[in-house]
Amino acid sequence: MKGRVIRSTGLWYNVLGEDQKVYTCRARGKFRLDEIKETNPIAVGDNVIFDHDQKEGHITEILPRENIIERQSVKKTGHSHVLAANVDQVMLIASLKQPRTSVGFIDRFMASAESFRIPQILVFNKTDILREKDLDLQSKLVDLYNSLGIKTISMSAIETDELSSIHELIKNKTTLVAGHSGVGKSTILNKLSDKISQSVNEISGFSQKGTHTTTFAEMFQLDEKTFIIDTPGVKEWGLMDMTEQEISDYFPEMRERRLNCKFGSRCIHITEPGCAVLEALQNNEIALSRYESYVSMVAGEDNRK
Repeated sequence: MKGRVIRSTGLWYNVLGEDQKVYTCRARGKFRLDEIKETNPIAVGDNVIFDHDQKEGHITEILPRENIIERQSVKKTGHSHVLAANVDQVMLIASLKQPRTSVGFIDRFMASAESFRIPQILVFNKTDILREKDLDLQSKLVDLYNSLGIKTISMSAIETDELSSIHELIKNKTTLVAGHSGVGKSTILNKLSDKISQSVNEISGFSQKGTHTTTFAEMFQLDEKTFIIDTPGVKEWGLMDMTEQEISDYFPEMRERRLNCKFGSRCIHITEPGCAVLEALQNNEIALSRYESYVSMVAGEDNRK
């Protein structure tokens, strides 16, 4: 039978079968070639072939993926961790305070999605706790990311004033939702549908950081064609399999200019003469924050600042 993985704990998988029943399965067989290094060869969103008896099912085949969202594994050097497969779009929940989501983290996440040309949504939560200067900064960030084709929303999960906008954006799509622990991801998801009931914890007063409430990636079916994938809170986002020359292709504002560089696709846009990206930066056509994120990615620097 064909099915779709809707929950993964690493050893057991919940699979939504073609008959709309959920089956508990284990993995059987070897699903990835040795040279492909993934900590979780079967991910939420994978389309699979499985068999099932009265006790348990066995996944026997993983069907080809359309795309994945992955980051560097924090536990196994040189390996990736796939958050989900076969998604229509991603939604990053961010906050400027309690906890703070850095622009560098946002840009790394968006670049990972852009590497598969997956549409992106950015939600700034917790507007209710922001002061005037913070609201001004958030407004500028909303304008910036909207200008890049990223649908961007400011909201307060407490007031739920923008939930209708999110409902429209996720309708009839499979949406992966990610963010730091404590940004309000679970609160927003719980209010989107009574079919979602994720645990919600308070921010630590000492560290101003959230505690993990979601342990495993899990997909929720809101209606026949609408799916939400909730993921555990992520502290950092390490990039996978991107060369220095490729990274600029995942920044839309650079991608459309890089071919005009003197050195073409070999240009890394840092010190090269005749660089169209550097010229656009000097002319304020590319935001300094985005360029700084790009440089840090090329240099392989930490993204939690």
